[in-house]
Amino acid sequence: MGNEKFQKDLTEGSVSRQLLRFSLPFLAAVALQAFYNVADMLIVGWFEGSVGISAVGIGGQITLLVVNLITGLAVGGTVLIAQYAGAKQYQDEKETVGTLFTIYGLAAVLLTVVLLFVVEPMLRMMSTPAESFAQARDYLNICVAGTIFIFGYNAVSAVLRGMGDSKNPLLFVAIATVTNIVLDVLLVGPLHMGAAGAAVATVAAQALSLVLSIVYLSRRDFLFDFRPKSFRIYRDKAKLLLKIGLPSSVQNTLVSLSFVTLMTLVNGFGLDASAAFNIGGKVNSFAILPGIAMSQAIASMAGQNIGAGRPERALDTMKAGLRINILIALAICGAILVWPGPIMSMFNAGEATILAGTDFLRCLAGDAVISSIVFCFNGLFLGGGHTLVTLANAFMTSIFLRVPLAFLLANGVGLGLAGVGLAMTLAPLGGIVFGLIFLRTGRWKKRRIDVAADAMLEG
Repeated sequence: MGNEKFQKDLTEGSVSRQLLRFSLPFLAAVALQAFYNVADMLIVGWFEGSVGISAVGIGGQITLLVVNLITGLAVGGTVLIAQYAGAKQYQDEKETVGTLFTIYGLAAVLLTVVLLFVVEPMLRMMSTPAESFAQARDYLNICVAGTIFIFGYNAVSAVLRGMGDSKNPLLFVAIATVTNIVLDVLLVGPLHMGAAGAAVATVAAQALSLVLSIVYLSRRDFLFDFRPKSFRIYRDKAKLLLKIGLPSSVQNTLVSLSFVTLMTLVNGFGLDASAAFNIGGKVNSFAILPGIAMSQAIASMAGQNIGAGRPERALDTMKAGLRINILIALAICGAILVWPGPIMSMFNAGEATILAGTDFLRCLAGDAVISSIVFCFNGLFLGGGHTLVTLANAFMTSIFLRVPLAFLLANGVGLGLAGVGLAMTLAPLGGIVFGLIFLRTGRWKKRRIDVAADAMLEG
């Protein structure tokens, strides 16, 4: 049987009202998540200046790359759980949850051991400015040591999203955000721990949130009891998770690699450019998060409807999300264009950093609008489990367009950091074209659990 306390049927009722009601906790959660991510850099900037900003930005980008190596499985879990929920296949849903948690735990341990040996070589490879190298190393070592908590939090949230529960993930991220900010101020300020203090705050906040979420769910008869004997890999579910999740992991990794490449390019311009790029990147990550949240909401709602054999309702979900997303993105884009200087000044960076970052933000502002459209397409395609499609889209946008355009505009044309921002805005236009083409084929309507089952039968 499904767990009615957490299960929510998204296949009935008004599409717009259902999506808006379901997505609001997502939007609130990503707003908190954005503030959570910005807090480290903002607080470090006030106490450590451009050196701390550069260290946290570089260390944070590598941490994101590592997390993205495995988070695709969370996407696969969300999709499968949503489709099993829509099809009322509750035993399959339970086995998928157990398999997802087990794989995540094993991956976290393995990656932690490996990464602790390659931190310094990675920082050198990225041309990390000498002034910020030591702080970036300390930040990254601490974050790597806390990988298990970051992975665990993401796994729990992915499962709840697939079940149609967007409120409890909001509660858990709220706890993490408040804890992170309080510890940031204490460790970076009075205790003068610099970037290392920000890393300790991040890991501690994720650990507390994970522990509290497990206690909360366990006491409410959640379908997974978190006992050692329940951590088990079901081969058929693992295959489905890998088939759906691996392309998404590769997709996320490609996107992260493209930004690591851009960061390496910008680091060559010096400390001020590095700090400006990292501040601008944080502002942009805040700007696009509503789009990411809507994409996740669309994926969960579309997944249930495709699982229930109602693809047209899934398409209506995407269209409703697109309307909401564009309005939000236009407002954010306008705010960045009007106040780029004051936004940069919030981080207490030097004058040279603020000047470079202001031009960078102006060139980057349009990315919020263009990417919000791509996110809505991806939400629909992910709902059906078509992660190979979103992978191909990401490859074209990140590797084929964003990186070459950045080098061309920054070095070839001579626009420098502003050219990197312009490339980041223009590249997602290719994703819109790609999404429209796949949408017209109608292939997104076939649910992935049926495609996988057909493939197994043919094999």
